[in-house]
Amino acid sequence: MRTFDADATREALPFDRLIPALARLFAEGCEVPPRQVLEVPDPQGAEPATVLVMPAWVPGRCFGLKTITIAPGNRRRGLPGLHATYLLNDAATGVPLALIDGDELTARRTAAASALAASHLARLDARRLLVVGAGRVAALLAEAHRAVRPIAEVRVWARRPQAAAGLAAALAAQGMPAEPAADLSAAAHWADIVSCATLAAEPVIHGTWLRPGSHLDLIGSFTPRMREADDACFAGAGLWIDTAEALQKSGELLGPMSRGVFGPGDVCGTLAQLCRGERPGRAGPAQRTVFKSVGTALEDLAAGMLVAGHYHAGSSQPVGGGMP
Repeated sequence: MRTFDADATREALPFDRLIPALARLFAEGCEVPPRQVLEVPDPQGAEPATVLVMPAWVPGRCFGLKTITIAPGNRRRGLPGLHATYLLNDAATGVPLALIDGDELTARRTAAASALAASHLARLDARRLLVVGAGRVAALLAEAHRAVRPIAEVRVWARRPQAAAGLAAALAAQGMPAEPAADLSAAAHWADIVSCATLAAEPVIHGTWLRPGSHLDLIGSFTPRMREADDACFAGAGLWIDTAEALQKSGELLGPMSRGVFGPGDVCGTLAQLCRGERPGRAGPAQRTVFKSVGTALEDLAAGMLVAGHYHAGSSQPVGGGMP
């Protein structure tokens, strides 16, 4: 069994290879059982840890298992609150193939899935990207979207201005023309693509700020209590989701559906349907598009196989279509 630490995992998952790998597995499909949620008590009486168990497999090829441990008490211990590992096995024999840093794998596959959706839904000439958030996933969004669209300008907004400035400086040091955004509403109106990766419980993006023809990418909300966009973001827009699970999990969608803004039948399609060509992407250059993701173990498996050399994805070409 090979072991890949964070640096080795990062090196094995450049976006020009990871995005096509995701596209291929979404098109081909794999087995993805529901994730299991476990609670691990703390013997000292602190808040219990939550463990997410996320399996997926391609019969006869590879079986992958990601475990994510969320320990609320770690803040007091001076430790990160979340840790993840990924174990890849041969699906036929059960032989362990690789143990992979789950934090790096998760962040990169999440950003890659957003870029994959944008390759189908954002205008072909999308040049201006607004990143909302400054965490681990947000830091990867500019690089990921640059792999599928001609991003020439990046602005970063975060609740803490110093965090936005720090991420903008880091992106600029990587050769991306980036700067912090002081006014979120103005930055959202400026952008061709707005990509949100926050843990917000109340909307940070409002539909009235968004331009016709823009693409809104919503990553952060993965529980019914979380929400990054208000109802107006969905009104009159084409909505796509990563998997049908998003309709049961995300407050981003559950709230507007409960208020009659849209229904499940109004969803234009899933990422798998886009990758298979079963559903079209944007309808025209003036259409506003929205993509909502909650994550899926399929993405982990595609990334894990790529890290371990068991998945061959070609180098970068734009993987989606889209309207100019």
